[in-house]
Amino acid sequence: MKVLVYHTPEEIPTHTIPDCAIAVDVLRATTTMSTALAAGAEAVQVFSNLDELKHVSEQWPSEKRIRAGERGGAAVEGFDFGNSPLGCTSDAVSGRRLFISTTNGTRALKSIESAKTVLAAALVNRSTVVGHLVQNPAQTLWIVGSGWEGSYSLEDTVCAGAILQGLAESLGVSVTALAGNDEAIAAVALYLTWKDDLVGLLRNASHGQRLLRLNCDDDIVYCAQLDTLDVLPIQREPGVLVAQAVPAIASN
Repeated sequence: MKVLVYHTPEEIPTHTIPDCAIAVDVLRATTTMSTALAAGAEAVQVFSNLDELKHVSEQWPSEKRIRAGERGGAAVEGFDFGNSPLGCTSDAVSGRRLFISTTNGTRALKSIESAKTVLAAALVNRSTVVGHLVQNPAQTLWIVGSGWEGSYSLEDTVCAGAILQGLAESLGVSVTALAGNDEAIAAVALYLTWKDDLVGLLRNASHGQRLLRLNCDDDIVYCAQLDTLDVLPIQREPGVLVAQAVPAIASN
């Protein structure tokens, strides 16, 4: 298995398709998706375009859909949700489909939807993702950060490092043996430096600072939790994620 980390969707190769690709948007799209599916959402359907989201979701009964929209960290006017995982309670989402479009995370998922297996990961479900990868090894694995409008983000890179570190420990091999590029090594180094203060890292990140200005510190604290959800968002069809539970493998 070779693990390659890409900081943004713009960095991924265009001439090849991996066995497995993971989209990461810790603040906050993939955390929200994981939380919604863990709370009983029927599925999560992702869109890059808000108008397309509105059109497709109109085909669903209003009681079976939730429209979630975010641009620039703020909720889109007229949508049911913004992009806060704290809103994804069982009462709110159980049995309903979450139609979601965000500034960065949904774009990352759309960029990898042609991979053989597509997953969504965050810090909150890191160990479940690792468990799936141990049981279903991929010859080539991409971990793709969402970044912020094409630029690097600390929170997505630290999550990539947490996944790779957990995978190396679970398989009993070195990180170097798994790493397919320098970005993977750097991601693990970032995680090992900050693993005991993930809240601090997220608050210092540029998007964390943006969310603090929007009074979203509770979201930051929630998103910084490690290994709290046993849920695996996996692509069932292009753009549609469902929950596939697998045994979590604890890692440090």
